[in-house]
Amino acid sequence: MSHDRYISPFSTRYASDEMQYIFSEDNKFRYWRRLWLALASAEQRQGLAITDGQLDELRAHLDDINYEDAVQREKEVRHDVMSHVYAYGLQCPGAKGIIHLGATSCYVGDNTDILVMREGLLLVRKKLVGVLALLARFAEEYKAMPCLAYTHGQPAQLTTVGKRATLWMNELYMDLEEIDHRLSALAMRGAKGTTGTQASFMELFEGDEAKVKALEADVAAQFGFDKTVPVCGQTYSRKVDAMVLSALSGIGQSAMKLATDLRLLANFKEMEEPFEKHQIGSSAMPYKRNPMRSERVCALARYLMADVLNPAFTAGTQWFERTLDDSANKRVAMAEGFLAADAILNLLLNICDGLVVYPKVVRARVMAELPFMASENIMMRAVKKGGDRQELHERLRRHAVAAAATVKQEGRPNDMLGRIEADPAFGLTREELEAELRPEAFTGRSQSQVEEYLEEVIYPLLAANPEALGQTAALEV
Repeated sequence: MSHDRYISPFSTRYASDEMQYIFSEDNKFRYWRRLWLALASAEQRQGLAITDGQLDELRAHLDDINYEDAVQREKEVRHDVMSHVYAYGLQCPGAKGIIHLGATSCYVGDNTDILVMREGLLLVRKKLVGVLALLARFAEEYKAMPCLAYTHGQPAQLTTVGKRATLWMNELYMDLEEIDHRLSALAMRGAKGTTGTQASFMELFEGDEAKVKALEADVAAQFGFDKTVPVCGQTYSRKVDAMVLSALSGIGQSAMKLATDLRLLANFKEMEEPFEKHQIGSSAMPYKRNPMRSERVCALARYLMADVLNPAFTAGTQWFERTLDDSANKRVAMAEGFLAADAILNLLLNICDGLVVYPKVVRARVMAELPFMASENIMMRAVKKGGDRQELHERLRRHAVAAAATVKQEGRPNDMLGRIEADPAFGLTREELEAELRPEAFTGRSQSQVEEYLEEVIYPLLAANPEALGQTAALEV
């Protein structure tokens, strides 16, 4: 590794080898050559004088790209596509005259971008399903464990640890639906010519529109697409990029929510992300167990959510059929958006594979707040024994305020039960009071909701995507 120049952390720390290859130059240029072969094959089928020998020559050199020739040529002509046309032609002398026939640079550039985004979206989709599988296992295990639920950051009622996990899952599931929608909507640019009018192909086929349309459909089909964009200028609409990156941004939003909850729960000592045996949390404080994975998720999510502005501005500032100011920004924004989403999902795969719960801490925090939450149940029991509801309600209010002051101002345990036991208006023994403090009675339908969500939504998804199960991710420092 070179240490004397900038290297993206996405390459060294964050993104997977798979996603890095998808956005590599090698993958791009291999697609270019496949697109040139596809175009020539389709042109032959529509009657142009292209021989099988020429196609065989192109086919033989799809992957052994002579990069040195392309680099040297680009220094001379300052055009990346024509440099690679030239380099391909050196390897295929018999076919060099029909390479890129009738096409514009965006034929290979834009179609490759679509093909690369499809690859990237499929990898993102696979990892999303993998994360959901891990969270499903966690939700099932903890579906009945009562824990505090919060509104406004304050203890509200009880939920369960597993039910909270389904909240994380459902947002990621919504992201998966959006990714699926983007995949289904994705269309190749096709063979549209320089400004999208297909004029060059009309010239090649002497005005035969049927052949031009058949040519384009043929090229798309060779790459597994049943459609091309219906109309375009020189490029496919840059709104496609904005929509794709917006879907990836959704993953960032969901991941940040999950990771933020984990960071707060780690502060409460209720839950933790995985912490390795020899991991150091702080150079100065040996006892610390910093939630560094969750913090990294939040950091990368912030980057991804901000990155979505780039293709939005690019889409809005295109002039007429195309301006080149989309190119430099697009090269960075789209690739790094996918790399960021990939890095976030790698982190979630790692985190969700080893989530730690501390049941005794969870229970202790529940019991510290439960007397407040059980006040209505206590009041109803006292009413059944002859108490006056209005009087008891006021007494409970005063006892709750006093008990809260004891906790907050004096730092002592919640003594609300003792206050009620000592109040003759209630006429309840300690045993009767404690009978109302069974946490499982305060979680509503949490367990059933977890079971229903898994059975109706998640398990069918996992059954339909077995190749996505069992994924793990090792992290770089």
